[in-house]
Amino acid sequence: MTPTHLIGALSALALLVPTTAAAATAPPAPAPPGRPVDFFAALPKGGDLHNHLSGAVSTEFLIELAADDGLCVTTDTTTAVTPPCGPGTRPAADALTDTAFRRQVIRAWSMQDFPADGNGHDHFFATFGKFGEATWRHPGRMLAEVANTAARQNQFYLETMISPASGQARDLADEVGYDADLDRMHDKLLADGALDTVVRKARADADATDTEFRTAAHCDTPRPDAACSLPYRWISQVGRLGTPERVFTQMALGMRLAERDPRFVAVNLVQPEDGEVALRDYRLHMRMLNYLKTRYPKAHITLHAGELVPGLVKPEDLTFHIREAARTGRAERIGHGVSVLHEDRWESLMRDMADRRIAVEVPFHSNEQILRVSGDAHPFATYRRHGVPVVLATDDPGVSRIEITDEYRRAGEMYGLGYRELRDLARASLEHSFLPGRGLWSHDVRTGYRPAGPCAGERQGDGRPGERCAGFLNRNLKAQVQWRQEAAFRRFEATHTHATRPGARPGTL
Repeated sequence: MTPTHLIGALSALALLVPTTAAAATAPPAPAPPGRPVDFFAALPKGGDLHNHLSGAVSTEFLIELAADDGLCVTTDTTTAVTPPCGPGTRPAADALTDTAFRRQVIRAWSMQDFPADGNGHDHFFATFGKFGEATWRHPGRMLAEVANTAARQNQFYLETMISPASGQARDLADEVGYDADLDRMHDKLLADGALDTVVRKARADADATDTEFRTAAHCDTPRPDAACSLPYRWISQVGRLGTPERVFTQMALGMRLAERDPRFVAVNLVQPEDGEVALRDYRLHMRMLNYLKTRYPKAHITLHAGELVPGLVKPEDLTFHIREAARTGRAERIGHGVSVLHEDRWESLMRDMADRRIAVEVPFHSNEQILRVSGDAHPFATYRRHGVPVVLATDDPGVSRIEITDEYRRAGEMYGLGYRELRDLARASLEHSFLPGRGLWSHDVRTGYRPAGPCAGERQGDGRPGERCAGFLNRNLKAQVQWRQEAAFRRFEATHTHATRPGARPGTL
């Protein structure tokens, strides 16, 4: 199959694709002469499946957006607010020229220079309220910045979280009110086409975002940004601290979108899991998802669950969140999953997750910053020993001040993983993505990733697959993106021969 065929197939299903064939297959730029090649930076790194768009944007870019929109920053809480900039505020544009003020804003809007013994949990979540006013006007520009970073990090796919048509969904929920009979509640949302009106608004917003993205990334010019070659999908956020009617309405909106627009694939609950309302309504939220999955069986569900540690919540709240998410909430992936060893019968839970191929999305740095969990205290290695699929993710890299390379570096250096294990983590991130279609692999804990299906007899990533394999790739977007990654692995292995041998420790070459 030629790159042109791949591009046509991707474009047909609303994926952003390379503007040219060369953009789809070009290897990473070589390091300047005399500078060592960073193994982890050059490593192909799959996709990012746990990424909040507003928290993924670099703080410096948020400052630019705030300045462009003429926003102000309060001098007491360093919060972006609308103009005019009266007493107690400064123009956000001052942070472009005043070094001390810029440093103050960056520290308030991110984890930059945050002390290790400070309350990282509260500071981390507070950042969203501080920079929130700067984020909602330009989702396409933010996506271009995030996608450019992912592409430069040698990633091949992005699933990022947003809150579609949030104002309209809130208004509809408040108008309808809550009904404990979920079937009746859903019917009320559908009455007179009310929910479909919100769906249309969300799709129109997505159209505008796509247009802004392509302009910001120069996709329709002779020199497109790297972002233009990165397929992406949206995951609809549901604020778990809202009233029951708002939570249910956001869930229904996200799942209806996932069945009606291929750009939207799933729903996820966000906001602190230890919040009062989140704890009180946790089982209710899982029952809501369970019900809605019967109405929208094609919509995917991935859930923040187990982003907890002892002392943050009562002991009993540590014992069931992940199990409830996996069983009642029907989660296909679990975000964080840090408290798993405190779950009742945690080993049986892990066996169940392994059998059902429920992947855990692991963002090492946010786990350390929010929960102070890292190294041997993190269940990363325990999940792997029990055969639970694990994928590395960034969560909120702009807030954390990291990139996906930092997560792979930690997996290699802190947990002693070699090249083949890191490669399997990258493969897992695409295998457990919500891209449509079948993938290239059969996976077993003992044997790892083995080619399966019509492309099993081919050299994975080859530029000229056989006719049967080419037809399979044309029909399966997941396999197409995986094929691109395998081509990148072949290039990587050709230039990093020593580090990719069995037993070699990855590092700076």
